[in-house]
Amino acid sequence: MDEAAARARLAAARVARLATVGDDGRPHVVPITFAVEDDLVFTAVDHKPKSTRRLQRLRNIARNPRVALLADEYVDDWTRLWWVRADGVATVVEDAERMRHPIDALVARYPQYREHRPEGPVIVIRVDAWSGWAGTGHPPIVSAV
Repeated sequence: MDEAAARARLAAARVARLATVGDDGRPHVVPITFAVEDDLVFTAVDHKPKSTRRLQRLRNIARNPRVALLADEYVDDWTRLWWVRADGVATVVEDAERMRHPIDALVARYPQYREHRPEGPVIVIRVDAWSGWAGTGHPPIVSAV
């Protein structure tokens, strides 16, 4: 799968998994909502219940900004399987002005955020490597992203 196809498939996915690495070298993987613009991916801390706003993923990114995103689709017809991985460098943004555009992109993508905008912080990932695979029975995704 080439970069453009991987980017389009990720942009069309509704959820991805964000992988960061902790101080102890252990991986930390969480599902996220996100928006894709070219080689940037945005995700934000939102209103879903959490025990703290100082999330492990934010602490991990502060120490090691290298991250990976994974989106996939599993169906019993294995010719329709696919996965996409985006590796990159993440930045945690807490400035209200700099969070506005990424949050607007998330609001445009997810109706739930129209009722309750994420308050942040925002994670901005600059993707530097796209990879993926799709089975022979899965049609390619055409996207303007």
